[in-house]
Amino acid sequence: MSFSSDVKEELAGVIPQARHCRIAELAAIMHLAGQIGVSYDGDVTIGFNTSGSSLIKKGFTLLEITFNIGKSLKRDDPEFEALVKSMGDMSDAVDDLILKNPCCRRAFLRGAFLASGSLSDPDKGYHLEFVCGSNAQAEQIVRVCSDFEINARTTSRRSETVVYVKEGEMIGELLNVMGAQNSYMEFENRRIYKDVSNTVNRRVNCETSNIRKTVTAASRQLEDIRYLEEHGLLAGLPEQLQEAAYGRLENPDATLAELGAMMDPPVGKSGINHRLAKLSEIARGKM
Repeated sequence: MSFSSDVKEELAGVIPQARHCRIAELAAIMHLAGQIGVSYDGDVTIGFNTSGSSLIKKGFTLLEITFNIGKSLKRDDPEFEALVKSMGDMSDAVDDLILKNPCCRRAFLRGAFLASGSLSDPDKGYHLEFVCGSNAQAEQIVRVCSDFEINARTTSRRSETVVYVKEGEMIGELLNVMGAQNSYMEFENRRIYKDVSNTVNRRVNCETSNIRKTVTAASRQLEDIRYLEEHGLLAGLPEQLQEAAYGRLENPDATLAELGAMMDPPVGKSGINHRLAKLSEIARGKM
């Protein structure tokens, strides 16, 4: 199973205790993926536009425990009338009165993710999204996310509006808000490991680059100093330059800081670098 499927499987097992929270979650599911059909004889069919078992299981569980709706349902049954009244226009956003409590907004996001959400594998990248059939539905999800200080944005994809979150920290917080505690811990562990690995790799690459630059510079310095020595030009230079030249010849692998500390008196990195640069300048001028 994918990480996204694991999250949905966990969310499907979270059953709110309060009826108002169950209504909020079911409203998100019905508005984003629900289907209601009524036959000529008055038989009602309720389904969900999905191939995922997690959503189907959660949707029918909420219908049963919240509205006492089982397998057989008629148009004039009071349970069906109560459902229709609570859900409202399913092509539009959920009634904001259903989402007045923070706990209901959490349940709403949980239902929205079950109905239309997906999440990339955190080892590959950070991307969580909700696919909505209307701008109103997308804007509502963005507003509810912002209530929990989660920065969600929208974009268009064909005839749909997509709400997405790309920051790893925000995705982790959203998992926590929706009640996917195990998935949240797994996501955070993998995110931290990935971030630490990336930081280590960047530092290693930086150190490797610095070492390469140091080796290249030292090789060029040695080449210039040897040229001066071979052509009898080193002996006529100021004592400080001679000291720097022989120090580099005797310690070809030393860093600038190490080489500067060998001088008498010791000099800093900029001081020894200036002397070596002067030696190279003299050598290049004579070549």
